[in-house]
Amino acid sequence: MLLDVRTYTCRPGTIKLQLEMYEKLGFKPQTRHLGQPVAFLVTETGPINTYIHIWAYENAGDREKKRAAMQADPEWQAYLKASAEASYLVNQQNQLMIPAAFAPIKR
Repeated sequence: MLLDVRTYTCRPGTIKLQLEMYEKLGFKPQTRHLGQPVAFLVTETGPINTYIHIWAYENAGDREKKRAAMQADPEWQAYLKASAEASYLVNQQNQLMIPAAFAPIKR
């Protein structure tokens, strides 16, 4: 299993707007191609104005195939355009990770 841990930082005061836009325009096409996320989290304490989502893939090839299909989806492209125009996001960090052998993630 390969986990894609994606951390996004929003401009102060815009995280609610970003998440509303994602829920309205991005969640449906993304889950259509990637399935349900392992987690979709909003920071309670620590670095404020951040949210994280985690996606599970069988392997790097599975990730590449699913993300390519998502990128070709006109609904996903419309979300990306709206997100870029809104300019709420200021940083993105991606980490590809595998579960530790003693604590596998059950899917």
